Amino acid sequence: MTSRVIPTIRPARPEDVPAIVAMVHELAEYERAPDQCHLTAEQLTSALFPAAPGRGAADGPSWSGPAAAPALFGHVAVDEHGKPIGFALWFLNFSTWAGVHGIYLEDLYVSPPARGTGAGRLLLATLADICVRRGYRRLEWSMIDWNPAAGFYASIGAEQMTEWVPYRLSGDALRQLAGHVTAAGTRTGDRPGRVPDRGDEA
Repeated sequence: MTSRVIPTIRPARPEDVPAIVAMVHELAEYERAPDQCHLTAEQLTSALFPAAPGRGAADGPSWSGPAAAPALFGHVAVDEHGKPIGFALWFLNFSTWAGVHGIYLEDLYVSPPARGTGAGRLLLATLADICVRRGYRRLEWSMIDWNPAAGFYASIGAEQMTEWVPYRLSGDALRQLAGHVTAAGTRTGDRPGRVPDRGDEA
């Protein structure tokens, strides 16, 4: 693929999953943490394509009820042969201050041979377009501080949110905190209902 060929952006399909998983592992290698990446095709398929009738909206899966709602969405950049060369995996968040949903971009990646084709910019532009059309206020993501993509993000007008510090609970600390629910006797059990980060199609 040459730099003069403009990639096509489309929603991810089940047949794209192996290529996306392979690129996720490539991204983990690039971020110097290959041992921390355990994503499988089965996991990604389950997250992107839960069993649901009526799936397949123009810019993301649709659903008929909470049980069918995907928590994760994906787009791929494909070359002239239809081969995935990049991807964006994202989900909906919600701003209590703005009162509307936004998009959180979990991962954006373009394979090294396809860099310079505009695939990354087009993937971001696709998500920006979804935000604008649906009335979402924000498109957000995080990146490792040494990533040279910082210059590219600045060039498209993205602002570094230096006043916000990410926090994470995982592993033993996560399990220990969860144990307080059982200890306090306040757990009501899992039941069907809304899941906050699934959101609406707006």
